[in-house]
Amino acid sequence: MNAIKQSVVWWCFYRGDMDAVELIKRSAKIGYDSVEMSPQEYWNVIRDHGMKVAIIGGHGTLTDGLNKRENHDRIEDELQKNIELAVEYEIPSLICFSGNRNGLPDDAGVEITAEGLRRVAKTAEEKGITLCVELLNSKVDHPDYQCDHTVWGVEVCKAVGSPAVKLLYDVYHMQIMEGDLIRTIQDNIEYIGHFHTAGNPGRNDMDETQEIYYPPIMQAIAGTDYSGFVGHEFIPKGDPIEALKTTFDLCKV
Repeated sequence: MNAIKQSVVWWCFYRGDMDAVELIKRSAKIGYDSVEMSPQEYWNVIRDHGMKVAIIGGHGTLTDGLNKRENHDRIEDELQKNIELAVEYEIPSLICFSGNRNGLPDDAGVEITAEGLRRVAKTAEEKGITLCVELLNSKVDHPDYQCDHTVWGVEVCKAVGSPAVKLLYDVYHMQIMEGDLIRTIQDNIEYIGHFHTAGNPGRNDMDETQEIYYPPIMQAIAGTDYSGFVGHEFIPKGDPIEALKTTFDLCKV
């Protein structure tokens, strides 16, 4: 089986009086392979400590995204610029967002979102960058967000028809929306380009107070041919570094 490449999601752990460089140093010492979604000023620091920046945002506006044709020019421009940055800093993936439904039927949302992604898919392929459309829950955190079920996201990937367009499968969000996590991951792994984790309910540590048991999920991912990263995106209830240590050990395969 493949080892899980674990990543620190910056915004969750850089908080309070945390020193940015210290967070990077401590993450590397624990054994993390990546610190993702940090400000650009720290990308070289992350790389200097032997880690990658696994993923960054590809375009702005989570709620006003690819499922509107009037956004496609803007998003194409943003993605093209960020693809070049990703190549320069050896960042393998960019996050993309469907946007909210705003009354748009799901089948039409698939078609329009795929149209927008096709505009940049060839460039992404040529540059070796994966565009990851993020799966988010619309029940608790992101009301009306359209890419809120795996099947919808997979339909977008199929409609684009490019190996450079995949999904960011967030275990926390998909537990809220659909459950059946391991089977869904195994059945759709070819369409998954990145993972995020968190405990549910509460989006906190993956401890005994929440309903997702992560070790078998990590074993299931490692049992596939997935070679990407698993980013931990939870709000620690206590010391961030201790939470990172505990999580690293919990998810180590």
